[in-house]
Amino acid sequence: MTMRCLGLDLGSRRIGVALCDPDERVATPLTVIERAKHHNDDHRQIAALVAEYEAQAVVVGLPLNLSSKVTAAAQSAIDETEQLRKALSVPVHLHDERLTTVAANRSLVEMEMKADARRRVVDKVAAAVMLQSFIDHRRHERERASS
Repeated sequence: MTMRCLGLDLGSRRIGVALCDPDERVATPLTVIERAKHHNDDHRQIAALVAEYEAQAVVVGLPLNLSSKVTAAAQSAIDETEQLRKALSVPVHLHDERLTTVAANRSLVEMEMKADARRRVVDKVAAAVMLQSFIDHRRHERERASS
């Protein structure tokens, strides 16, 4: 079963947001949320996006280090994911996001985007890279289960 998912790249100052189509084929950058003083305010904005785009799940990037260890940033994402699970009416999944920001930045540099413009969009592009990885993994699992 496919579903429309909202992808989140949680940062300390910004949250990158991406969205996939209902058939889970393509993830696209959507927006960047500037962090509020309290996570509850951020979560209300995320809940509004879930409702507006009729998302059936939320996928949060888990920033493990290259040796798969849980860093402080990863623990923060895990903790916030637990808060999101209480605040949202849809399932919230964690998905490995190693190197997504690096990949997003590299793509933007290749597009010859200026540094200040890159900073404004890199978070939502990173969210799209992570969400694309999630939906590709789900598609692969569905194909393996049906064969």
